[in-house]
Amino acid sequence: MDAIYTAVATANGREGRAVSSDGLLDLPLAHPVALGGNGQGTNPEQLFAAGYAACFASAMGVVARQEKIDISEASVTAEVSIGKDAADGGFGLAVVMRAEFPDHLQGEAGRALLEKTHGFCPYSKATRGNIKVDLVVE
Repeated sequence: MDAIYTAVATANGREGRAVSSDGLLDLPLAHPVALGGNGQGTNPEQLFAAGYAACFASAMGVVARQEKIDISEASVTAEVSIGKDAADGGFGLAVVMRAEFPDHLQGEAGRALLEKTHGFCPYSKATRGNIKVDLVVE
């Protein structure tokens, strides 16, 4: 791959800060309450969900333009779950990508668009074979 852009961020753990090299991202980090934290900061799962949803929505725009499909009323929500990984006793991730589509993209048309987008999106390519990603049309 020939890199066009490289994002750089530094973090010092779940109870610290995450800062991008340009300073535009500067967030306190905290464990979510469900993992025993106080929930007083952003957590890595939220950051991953936001990045994946944004990337997937942009990728869907590219695919839709190629297919001449209007997705101006569509939105994408990523649900990133963390839990115990039975295989090694550590933690693992799972994702549900929810696409909210207008009527003309309900059923097979929307499902086909999601499948094509999942094959094209850089985040989907990075997670393929590593974490379970479920695609849902709403």
